[in-house]
Parts: sequence; C-alpha cells; structure tokens
Amino acid sequence: MQGKIRYDFSAKIWKHSSAGSWFFVSLPQDLSSEIRKNLKWQEEGWGRMKASARISEIEWNTAIWFDKKRDTYLLPLKAEIRQKAKLKAGDDIQLILWI
Repeated sequence: MQGKIRYDFSAKIWKHSSAGSWFFVSLPQDLSSEIRKNLKWQEEGWGRMKASARISEIEWNTAIWFDKKRDTYLLPLKAEIRQKAKLKAGDDIQLILWI
C-alpha cells in the first residue's frame, strides 16, 4: 500500500470474554509503542486508528484501538475474515498491517 507504513508481525488470536465474543490479536508491545510514539496524532475517538490488514491473501480496511489496560493496540478480527482464513481463537498467525 503506497503512502502507508507497513508492519509485519505474528500474534495469537484471542476471544474477549464479554457478550458478543469479539476476536482480536494484540499487537506486539514494541510495535505498539512505536506506532503510539510516531502516529498517535492519527488516533480518533477512543484511541481508534484507521488501518489496513492482510492475513494470507485476505486484505481488508479496518482500524486498531489502543487498549490502556493491555498497553497495546488491538486488531479486531471479524467473523467474515476468520471464516475466509479458517481461523480460530488460539491460532498463531502472520499479519501485515498498514497505517
């Protein structure tokens, strides 16, 4: 993606315990620190930052959110994406994120 900063990383999918059962990956701490330090100005309400992501050949527009409790950004994984990539909680995945 031209004009955007690319981040490659691996992470484990986890399921939130609240109603609705959202699935996420937590960005690595060092990556989150770098993004927050240099790109925090792009955050919108609630620490939301627009992004694009890719898992395997599946690419989509999304957003990451800064979670103060975990001190990292979270990338939500919609059911549509998980189904296409055949992913479940606990899977270790390789991702590309553009901001």
